Amino acid sequence: MAGAVRVLLNGKKAGLEEVRAAIDTGREQWPVEVRVTYESGDIERFVKEASEQGVRRIVAAGGDGTLNEAVSAMMLLDKDKRPELGIMPLGTANDFAVSAGIPENLTQALNLAITGESHWVDVAKANQHFYINVASGGFGAQVTSSTPTALKNFLGGGAYTLTGLLQAINFTPFPGVVEIDGAKEDINVIVAAVCNGRQAGGGQQLAPGAVIDDGLLDLVAISEFTPQAISEVLSELLEIQDSTQATGNFVKRIQAKSIRWRVDDPMPINLDGEPISAKDIEFSVVGKQIALVLPNQCPLLSS
Repeated sequence: MAGAVRVLLNGKKAGLEEVRAAIDTGREQWPVEVRVTYESGDIERFVKEASEQGVRRIVAAGGDGTLNEAVSAMMLLDKDKRPELGIMPLGTANDFAVSAGIPENLTQALNLAITGESHWVDVAKANQHFYINVASGGFGAQVTSSTPTALKNFLGGGAYTLTGLLQAINFTPFPGVVEIDGAKEDINVIVAAVCNGRQAGGGQQLAPGAVIDDGLLDLVAISEFTPQAISEVLSELLEIQDSTQATGNFVKRIQAKSIRWRVDDPMPINLDGEPISAKDIEFSVVGKQIALVLPNQCPLLSS
């Protein structure tokens, strides 16, 4: 593409030899500028500066959190003032980049970010917060590296085990009301995710059929259950794997344009790595807002 490309680099990664090598290789063929973050708010400032200076394409170089910061900053600009956005994945999990088919090799990823075609994609919104990948709530927002793999795979496939389900039983649910496209239902949530993208938590496929240009969110949730219901929960988890719409007694996967969640006590929510807490949160999708550089035949695109 014509004109300089500006890389917005997470400062924690600036000293990595492979990062410097990829940027040096890119500079052999294209005008590549770099801005390195140092403190909170830098990404927002860099995005605003790029827009004001007429930079046509920026690259979010970091993990899912850096990408989320870049998208959130771009959403503060008028749509016609937003640069195109590429991705150079430098995080631990890089869930969004992996599901989008962005190369793990940094030189290849930067080459794609510079030369690839951009596509208009949706951005999800949780109250006043924006995110591009996944919002997880309840137990899902509290999963740590010490949590058994079975629990991390709570919506991902056949890896669910009896031990994991028993631990989920011991987790205190969040009683409240979910409103999906205007239809209300009482629910005691153990874990839930509102997805624009497909995976989170280091490769856990929460919404395997989700695409980021269809104007829809994918809700996946497990409600409270007793030990006697474990076999039914297991069956429902297996049944929903290839479905975009599946509603069992305990496990739900639903596509919707808007989802409102009201709970009695503040629920921990994780938006692409950004923790928030709320009693009343409304999820919506803002259609085709970011011109995102993606590989050919990207699995996250509907066509």
